[in-house]
Amino acid sequence: MSENQQNHLSAGRYRLKKTIVMVGMMGAGKTAVGRALALRLGVAFLDSDAEIEAAANMTVPEIFERDGEPFFRTKETQVISRLLDEARGVLSTGGGAFLAEVNRANITARGVSVWLDADLSLLWQRVRHKDTRPLLRTADPRATLAKIYDTRVPLYAQADVTVKSLPDLSIEEMVDRVIAALLAERPDVLEQKHA
Repeated sequence: MSENQQNHLSAGRYRLKKTIVMVGMMGAGKTAVGRALALRLGVAFLDSDAEIEAAANMTVPEIFERDGEPFFRTKETQVISRLLDEARGVLSTGGGAFLAEVNRANITARGVSVWLDADLSLLWQRVRHKDTRPLLRTADPRATLAKIYDTRVPLYAQADVTVKSLPDLSIEEMVDRVIAALLAERPDVLEQKHA
C-alpha cells in the first residue's frame, strides 16, 4: 500500500474539532510535519508565512528588509487571526509568531498550539545552509540562533501541547507523535472515530 493510500485511509479515522497550530523555532519542522499531519487527517494545510507572502507579493525576507520586523509582525497577527476563523485544519506559523501574547491568546482560544521542541544542535543542522532566514543574516548566525533559542524557548513552553523533535525520526514518525499527544492530552481537538 502506498503512503498516499495509507494517508487516505487514516484520514477517515480522526475528526478535527479545532485548528492545530504548529509553533516552534525555525528548522523545527513546523511546515514539513504540519503538511504531513494535514494530509494524514484529511484537512487543509495553511502556512501563515506563505499567506503573508501571497498577500504582499513579496518574500518574508523582502518584507523584513522593506518594511521592518514590526510591520511584518502586525501582518502576521492579522493573518493568523483570519486563518483561525476559516475552516479547521493544520496551520504552520513562523518562528516568531508565538512570541506575541495576542497570537498565543488567539491560538489557545480558537485552536491548539503544538510546540515542536527541537534541540539547538538539531535546529542548527537544519538551518545553517539556508539563506532564507532573515534573522540569521548576521556575522555569527550560530550564536544568533542560540540567542534566539534561549529567548524563545520559555514562550514556546507555554504551548498547549509539546512534542519533542528528535533527529532520527522521520516526518511520518513525528506526525505519529503529534497525533498521539493530541489524542492523549486534547480530546477537545482531535477525536478518534470508532468503526
